[in-house]
Amino acid sequence: MSSILIRGGTILTMNDAFEVVLGDVSVRDGRIVAVGSGIEGAHDTTIVASGALVLPGFIQTHVHLCQTLFRGFADDLALIDWLRLRVWPMEAAHTPASIAASARLAACELLSSGTTTVLTMETVHDTDVVFEAVAATGLRATIGKCMMDADAAVPKRLIENTKSSIDESLDIQRRWNGQANGRLRAAFAPRFALSCSQGLLEAVASLSAGQQTLVHTHASEQQAEIAIVERMTGRRNLQYFADLGLTSPRLCLAHCVWVDQHEQALMAEYGVKVLHCPGSNLKLGSGVAPVPELRAQGICVSLGADGAACNNRLDMFDEMRLAAVIQAMRLGPGALLARDVVWMATRGGAEALGLQADIGSIEVGKRADVIVVDVSRPHTTPGPDPYSTLTYAARGTDVRATIVDGQLLVRDFAPVCLDPGEIAATAAVEARALAVRAGI
Repeated sequence: MSSILIRGGTILTMNDAFEVVLGDVSVRDGRIVAVGSGIEGAHDTTIVASGALVLPGFIQTHVHLCQTLFRGFADDLALIDWLRLRVWPMEAAHTPASIAASARLAACELLSSGTTTVLTMETVHDTDVVFEAVAATGLRATIGKCMMDADAAVPKRLIENTKSSIDESLDIQRRWNGQANGRLRAAFAPRFALSCSQGLLEAVASLSAGQQTLVHTHASEQQAEIAIVERMTGRRNLQYFADLGLTSPRLCLAHCVWVDQHEQALMAEYGVKVLHCPGSNLKLGSGVAPVPELRAQGICVSLGADGAACNNRLDMFDEMRLAAVIQAMRLGPGALLARDVVWMATRGGAEALGLQADIGSIEVGKRADVIVVDVSRPHTTPGPDPYSTLTYAARGTDVRATIVDGQLLVRDFAPVCLDPGEIAATAAVEARALAVRAGI
């Protein structure tokens, strides 16, 4: 493992006291070993951080790496049509080569714009390919094989036998959980209530409790979806999940746009995590999640871009800005403060993934997942408040350096080990072939 000294930056520690330190960060053997001014000692690499903010890497808690090749193929559609006409046919048409290209394209974009960790739901098949691709990029990821055993509207390749879906998910966990020095983990990923049988969800609830494994799913994204769930089950999403034993601190729910007060109370009671995706919710016309109300009840709310099929960009800076401004429109300016949004993008994400002891803040002993954001450019100047600068002014292209697990993956605004030109060219070829196979 190499040693890295980040010299002379404004350090947003994101610790409990929100301490801001003017100085240096020392990284050795993958961990942060010192934070302060004038750190001495030889280091293999020095990153000059003058005119820059140093902060924990962003943690996106809801993405779909396999959908990155769908970018631009599924625009201007409502959720159910978006799924049935574009996303499911393209997922069914994926090959190992196209999935690998999609995951690599996503990882390159994510790392370049400051995201160091993701929670991702993949498709039904070839999830090992995603693990292999991500392992090679250096990204930290919790990955789940999509589980779908009860939806007649999906292509045949995506419909599973219940037992096979569970067995394959368990096999993936045995192969991959804890690999790459603990950088890779596996989760259960039932798609959503409409695509999963009651038996599958009950089995996932039991296995999650026994193994302490995360469950990553969608819930209450659009009113039309909720109406179908109610017709099928007689209950809204959260009550249905609670009745099946799914609600726990391990349950990570993407969206939660339309959750009533009873559902919010259930989430608070059971410690359920909310994965807020403002860009996706706006583009699909889903609505605006009640984030301030959720946070006021002590519910952990983190951020994600969702997939490139329903967002088109995987840039956390976009999501932070949108998260703040849509609540200003809904409840008034200051309803969701810039500092709170940066918290959601870092500490909130770590809490959602159960990784708060290892990542999410710059503190001695934690894993070295750190980014350096240049704020000396015209669009970020003068920048008197660093949280405001990050939330409202900065862009993904301002990320000067990205470090994951002590490895320098982006330096001087460019990936160190990945070739963006080659990755994009391969992705373009695979995307064209994928669209032909999907009949789009």
